[in-house]
Amino acid sequence: MKVMRRTKRSFLGAMAATFASGVAPWHVRAAAVRTGPDTSYEIGHTQAQWRRRLSSEQYRVLRRGATEPPFASPLLHERRDGRFACAGCGLPLFSSEAKFDSRTGWPSFWKPLDGAVATDASESAVTHANEVHCRRCGGHLGHVFDDGPKPTGLRYCINGAALLFQQT
Repeated sequence: MKVMRRTKRSFLGAMAATFASGVAPWHVRAAAVRTGPDTSYEIGHTQAQWRRRLSSEQYRVLRRGATEPPFASPLLHERRDGRFACAGCGLPLFSSEAKFDSRTGWPSFWKPLDGAVATDASESAVTHANEVHCRRCGGHLGHVFDDGPKPTGLRYCINGAALLFQQT
């Protein structure tokens, strides 16, 4: 996977510069207004159905592409054995074995479970990374960077609001 090189220092510096400019870095990406269910994924609901199923923060992150503020998620400090699943559809996405402390303020993983996520080129000028979304419902999860630990060298930086923890 080709991911643009971005260090934690340069990422946090870009976030600080963006915040100083008056634009909050935990933005909401403009989303197309749909009235019917999204049929491009296995699980598709109308926006009204998603709003009923999700908390306001989950909806903002998963369906509108927002980023939660750093250090806001209790899952950042989750250390038990288990899996982290999509808060939108329940698909297991990451194992606790792949979780690590990236010191960036978001839950981070060095690899997803096989076939759990998909990536797209990011629309954000701030992150310069690939967007990560749930392959089953299309929910926005976060971004992937190439400054992670071995063996993959990747850092899946994921919004805690997009995840549910399932203890094993």
